[in-house]
Amino acid sequence: MEGMSDVPGAFRPVPRTGVIYVTSEAEKLGFRTGAADWCNLGQGQPETGPLEGAPARVEGLPIHAGDQDYAPSGGLFELREAVAALYNEQFRRGMGSQYTAENVAICGGGRVGLIRACAAIAPIHLGHFLPDYTAYAEVLDVFRRFTPIPILLDPEDDYAFSADQLRREILGRGLTAMLLSNPCNPTGKLVSGAALEEWVDTARGLDCTLLFDEFYSHYIWKEGPPIVSAAAHVRDVDKDPVVILDGLTKNWRYPGWRVAWIVGPRPVIEAVASAGSFLDGGGSHPMQRAAVDLVGVDDVRQETEVIRRVFRTKRDLLVQGLRDLGIRVDPEPEGTFYVWGELSELPEPLRRGRDFFKAALAHKVITVPGAFFDVDPGKKRHGRPSRFRHYVRFSFGPPSEEIERALTRLAKLIRT
Repeated sequence: MEGMSDVPGAFRPVPRTGVIYVTSEAEKLGFRTGAADWCNLGQGQPETGPLEGAPARVEGLPIHAGDQDYAPSGGLFELREAVAALYNEQFRRGMGSQYTAENVAICGGGRVGLIRACAAIAPIHLGHFLPDYTAYAEVLDVFRRFTPIPILLDPEDDYAFSADQLRREILGRGLTAMLLSNPCNPTGKLVSGAALEEWVDTARGLDCTLLFDEFYSHYIWKEGPPIVSAAAHVRDVDKDPVVILDGLTKNWRYPGWRVAWIVGPRPVIEAVASAGSFLDGGGSHPMQRAAVDLVGVDDVRQETEVIRRVFRTKRDLLVQGLRDLGIRVDPEPEGTFYVWGELSELPEPLRRGRDFFKAALAHKVITVPGAFFDVDPGKKRHGRPSRFRHYVRFSFGPPSEEIERALTRLAKLIRT
């Protein structure tokens, strides 16, 4: 399934996975970014244009004299300080332990943040869930000092995972860290409220670091707070084993800025900043400086309120549209802007994610086969069929009009 290119003998082939693969396959058929005749339900980004009621979009940046210099590998102090203040205001009001700039590192995008974190991890057992974000496979494979340990989530249990189950996995598998997206990409499953607090308590008691990918934490459809973060359940910001990754990519709808951050105990931040000094050298100076004005709590609340209104409508449109086509939504997303669709009730040959993806491309609709989310660092399962081969991930990141066109085209595909 994965695209491989010929490379000189000194290099190893690097597979194209997830969105990169499906986009490259669509490009062979004429797709280009922004092409009006294509429906990109495979994209991993939200629509980035203006939304009614949201803060005005940034359309230009002044470049100051100091912006020509390298930014520090740990990020501009002003932005680190602003991110810390945002977390304190949103999640830690009245708590004695507060984040400071020393609890924040700035990175040049979400994947860079993951790479920095993995480069700083000791030789341990690191747990990860199945299914989860496609890019974890390659990131976990590159750094071979630690051992990735897969943990299967059961569709029959609605992909739920309790704190008691977490405790058993930590103790039984000897885990020292866990990496997960919350809410989950691709299923939209969310751990929040008392359940999330129990997770953090369990990790604290067993000294197991939880690395939370919270890039979709403002896209919450479950009843409760509009934004969910493990930061709300940390007791001591410098001792609790909780590390959070987030950034402007999804929750602020600025994926092209490539500005992200890691929040956690000071020793962790020192380690990931040091890793950044040799891995990537640090993020863009002018983009970081401009980002300071975007992370004020009032603007964040305004943007999140609009996201919940606009994207909730698109979520309902896509969920109902897929169900009308005979695609089972499994489960109904509690967060993210994705729908995890199960294809077994469709006519042949559309019951497997890869076949569905190829057939949809012929109708200029891009999706992502579910097998890509069966995270397998190092490809150690020796060609066994993926448990998620009958699934596809659909994005409701694009505008409503594009989603409606895609559903019309998929209806033609399925019913002819």
